[in-house]
Amino acid sequence: MTVGIASCWMSHWKVSRTVQTSGTGTAIVLMSVIVGALPGCQRTSSAPAKAHASPAKVAHPVSESQLNTVELLPEAVQRLGLETAVVEQRELSRVRPYGAELMLPGGAAVIVSAPVTGTLQIPHGKKFPQPGLKVTVGESLFDLLPMLSPERAVLTPSERIRFAEARNTIEQSRIDAAGHVQQAHVQVEAAEIVLARAERLLREQAGTVRAVDDAKAQLSLAQKTLEAATQRQKLMDGIDLESPETGTVKSLGIAAPLNGQVRTIQVRPGEIVAAGAPLFEIMNTETLWLRVAVYAGEVAEIAAAEPALLIALDGRPEETPIVAQPMELPPTSAPLAAAVDLYFEVDNAAGNFRPGQRLTAQLKLQGSQLQTTLPWSAVIHDIYGGQWVYEQLKAGTFVRRRIEVEWVQDGHAVLKRGPAVGTDVVTAGAAELAGTEFGFAK
Repeated sequence: MTVGIASCWMSHWKVSRTVQTSGTGTAIVLMSVIVGALPGCQRTSSAPAKAHASPAKVAHPVSESQLNTVELLPEAVQRLGLETAVVEQRELSRVRPYGAELMLPGGAAVIVSAPVTGTLQIPHGKKFPQPGLKVTVGESLFDLLPMLSPERAVLTPSERIRFAEARNTIEQSRIDAAGHVQQAHVQVEAAEIVLARAERLLREQAGTVRAVDDAKAQLSLAQKTLEAATQRQKLMDGIDLESPETGTVKSLGIAAPLNGQVRTIQVRPGEIVAAGAPLFEIMNTETLWLRVAVYAGEVAEIAAAEPALLIALDGRPEETPIVAQPMELPPTSAPLAAAVDLYFEVDNAAGNFRPGQRLTAQLKLQGSQLQTTLPWSAVIHDIYGGQWVYEQLKAGTFVRRRIEVEWVQDGHAVLKRGPAVGTDVVTAGAAELAGTEFGFAK
């Protein structure tokens, strides 16, 4: 090998010497040839380079555009009960999703306080109430023995004076409660008059729908205020003290002022509490308020008078749509987020929601436009949350296609990405067809 390299260099050197006597221009050209030829000499003496191995190897690469094609015989199609529908365009109102939070309405949480100083007892035959206990209005939770220990039932002269002061306090509270009820009645009557006038003007085409909605909201708030005032009056009327002239006193029943659940307990049995000390809190979650934060620049696009559709955070619509009705409340906003709040009322009689729960609220926008849709029953989900449909290529031949749903309205899924308009997709039996494709069904 060494002899071969040396001879190669010598031959090139001789050529160079000969060329130099011929002139400078020619020497430049031939020297370039010599330099280009040198690597050829070196390649003949070196070992061939090894090819780099690929860091990964996929035996059978699969593309979503080349998914399995499922072919069924006519009797198999009939046995699976497959039905198809066409992807089409519909004139639908536009919607936009926003984050929303559930909250307790005003007056839905009531803190019950001790009307007089006394000792707490548990009613006969009942257990100590725990947070989360469901109660009904008027249900007795505690007995309060005013200014006495459980062992004594006779008042001393000083206790009689305090007892008289407690009676005066209770009577004054009763008078205040009655006044609040009367005031609430007047507010309800005034709200009904305003609503009737707004509806009359709307019928005569001299008013607006917004004025009617505002009147309805004011009437609803006045009715809720009346309910709270009436419950407070019932609570005060339920307090019964015997005359201190007899030297004895009757225990007071501390009852739940409304239907709901016990939220907190601040006392223990046998504890001596002062007048006005908080005992427990009751909350009613049959109706909740929904607060939706909307970017201030998009408020003009929102159809605020339209109801909102609620969807869980997983993005899957419920079989029965959950609708929240709009309501008017004092305006609030979040300056740091450049957002304003819209409020809706949610019926929670079934107890499916909790205060503080986060949801997605789909708000309707002004106007409508053509949307590409397919029946929501055609959409199936994989374990990763991906959305798919089965496209019918021809009779008995199906292929699975990935789609992306923007929202669901009136049983139809609005597509952001998916098959073209006019494509036949499976609407009934899609899950059975998936079982046939992946081998866990026959």
